[in-house]
Amino acid sequence: MKAEPKADAAAAPKSSKKMLIMIIGLVVLLAGGAGAYFALKGGGEDADHKPAKKAAKAHAPPVFVPLDAFTVNLQPENGDQYLQIAFTLQVSDEKQVELIKANMARVRSRVLLLLSSKKASEISTPEGKAALSKELVATLQAPFVEKGDPQEISDVLYTAFIIQ
Repeated sequence: MKAEPKADAAAAPKSSKKMLIMIIGLVVLLAGGAGAYFALKGGGEDADHKPAKKAAKAHAPPVFVPLDAFTVNLQPENGDQYLQIAFTLQVSDEKQVELIKANMARVRSRVLLLLSSKKASEISTPEGKAALSKELVATLQAPFVEKGDPQEISDVLYTAFIIQ
């Protein structure tokens, strides 16, 4: 009878070792599955909502704010020259449209100051017009009030551009 307890003692470590390896394997498998789920799902709750907002904003139709035409004297190069320009602003939403319309005097002042600082040679090429668009966006994105939020203007679309 003494031989049997030795067999039970030897069998017990082998079965507990197998059980431990199976439990560890199961935990690793579950952790891998959970990791894959969250990676494919995009993370936690915040990550689920943020892409949906960006996707909704990306698929929303563009909102435009047409501005009245501007006529300004350009910086002299070859005699007197002037620029007649009209453009439309592309903004993020109707809230931005209302903000720009409410501050139209500031918008027009900023645009006039920027345009009248240009020379005809700077803005007559396609590259010059593209650079002017970027400058207009930057100028008009500046907050209307001190420490305010910037305007959400994404593009300037020319509807008329005449240099004489």
